[in-house]
Amino acid sequence: MKVGIIGLPQTGKKTLFQILTGNAALDPAKANKPVPGAADIMDSRFNTLVDMYQPKKQVRARLDLALLPRLEAETIAGGEIFRDIADMDAICHVIRAFEDDAVYHAQGSVNAWRDFENVNAELLMHDQIFAEKRIQRLADEVKKIKDEARQKELDLMQRIQAHLEQENPLRLMALSPDEDKMIRSYPFITRKKMVIAVNVAEEDLGNQDLLARFAPACQAQAIEVMLVSAKVEAEIALLDTASEKQEFLDALGIEETALEMLTRLCLRSLNLISFFTVGKDEVRQWLVRRESTAPRAAGVIHSDLERGFIRAEVFSYDDLIAFGSEAELKKAGRFYVEGKTYLVKDGDILNIRFSV
Repeated sequence: MKVGIIGLPQTGKKTLFQILTGNAALDPAKANKPVPGAADIMDSRFNTLVDMYQPKKQVRARLDLALLPRLEAETIAGGEIFRDIADMDAICHVIRAFEDDAVYHAQGSVNAWRDFENVNAELLMHDQIFAEKRIQRLADEVKKIKDEARQKELDLMQRIQAHLEQENPLRLMALSPDEDKMIRSYPFITRKKMVIAVNVAEEDLGNQDLLARFAPACQAQAIEVMLVSAKVEAEIALLDTASEKQEFLDALGIEETALEMLTRLCLRSLNLISFFTVGKDEVRQWLVRRESTAPRAAGVIHSDLERGFIRAEVFSYDDLIAFGSEAELKKAGRFYVEGKTYLVKDGDILNIRFSV
């Protein structure tokens, strides 16, 4: 799963990307191209499992990130930024809400709500233009040759156009599996899941009024929203030890770092859950779509496990913590053997039995 970080110039998106991925420096020569990176999923359950099993190897799940070129007249007019966004599964839009006379703003003043609306309007406009062009092409083709598949697509595209004209993103539009397959390869930007990261000054990190300003619109458009201070996060990243970082967070009243919050919101928006495999050799976290079957989860680990799936030995993280060990879980009857129809839950610990 890839998440693209976008934003207007001077919003702090590059600083946030560097903090999230640990990329110390970015090549200015590649400013007009996506910059790839990855961030570990910060999950306290993983830390606890590592402490319990003391494995030789520990592997967190990772979220693939990409810093996309800044949104400005040139990249919008050329369309390159939209092609880059189309390759992502979700978007993190960084919006500036901090005042700093030393950092210019492309619009001449800081207004987070205006920037939120303007960027959303550009994304909607892109999808409208694509829909209009596709409708015209399909209409011309249907006039020449009667084709049921093209007619179905034309009907769908007209519904999409009407939906967009109401200023509704396509992520809100209900589609059948066949309709989803029909347009899956098309570069509709507003189908992407979105997280808004409002970049604030340190004193505004707890500003619930600012968060409340965005909440109604974000809820209506199925957008996750968070407050972050890239400046504060950069200071935290410079601290040497985990205890120093925790003291700093406690002093500022910050319950989650930007990495923890962003990965949590991205997983929720992408409908992903975590499951674990554990043992003395390795403790590892994996990501899978919610409502996935045990064989599908096995396939995340390796395709052979899905192909030759026999059963899954399952127990939950919460039960493990409550009973203290696998042995006590088995005594309590909380260690289960599940088949191909079992739906994996967030926090499940799996041991896959297979034969190929």
